[in-house]
Amino acid sequence: MCFPCLFTISTAEVGVIEAFGKYNRLSQPGLGFVCCPYEQLVGRLSFRVQQLDVRVETKTSDNVFITAVVSVQYQILREKVFEAFYSLSNPTRQITAHVYDVIRSELPTLELDAVFEAKEDLALAVKQSLSETMSRYGYQILQTLITDLDPDQRVKNAMNEINSSKRLKFAIAERAEGDKILQVKRAEAEAEAKYLSGVGVAKQRKAIVDGLRSSIVDFSEGVDGTTSKDIMDLLLLTQYFDCIRDVGVEGHCKTTFVPSSRSTGDDVRNALLQAGAAK
Repeated sequence: MCFPCLFTISTAEVGVIEAFGKYNRLSQPGLGFVCCPYEQLVGRLSFRVQQLDVRVETKTSDNVFITAVVSVQYQILREKVFEAFYSLSNPTRQITAHVYDVIRSELPTLELDAVFEAKEDLALAVKQSLSETMSRYGYQILQTLITDLDPDQRVKNAMNEINSSKRLKFAIAERAEGDKILQVKRAEAEAEAKYLSGVGVAKQRKAIVDGLRSSIVDFSEGVDGTTSKDIMDLLLLTQYFDCIRDVGVEGHCKTTFVPSSRSTGDDVRNALLQAGAAK
């Protein structure tokens, strides 16, 4: 005697019905029923895309232990629901085993720096291996992603230190180059300033000579009986008094004038020696 038992199947799912323990049929989304006690709804499968994250710890060819996180996105094939339900008792363990196998065979052949550059190649190798195997069991591998590569913390600190040292070295070189350019520009500016100063002094002396020449000519024409030597002595004496006046006006000036004649110099020297002896 058969009693109908009702049930519902959600969208993007399928139900598996057995009769006396044997596969009988599939139940599509919506309201369904089985003839109790002959038939039984033994399971449901989802056609939604599922993701499995697998953490794998292994070491590289330069003996650095690293933890890789592989994200596998897979989906059940609608035409292979029977294989997907009856072939594997635990599909996630099957996928995890293949991921372990591929990652632990590929990573030990690479150095740590090369691992980060070969993420795409590693993900492709995992996808190809899983696709070949899981398609027979009714599973489609849509995508595999290497979402994280995490070496030991001490290794990361060492890598950061190396990178910091390289950047510091580059910064020091750039600073030295900047100082070099600054010194060159300063030297060029100083040379230009000295050149311009020399030009100015030369023009000043030329103007002084021209003025003296004009003064001598005017004085000799205005005063009869004067020679050029008399005029030069008078001009030098005038400049001497002007110099003494300028020195006396400046409060911070500490200049001592010593006469240049031999006899007067000896007198000053003797006077200084006598003053020292008197102390």
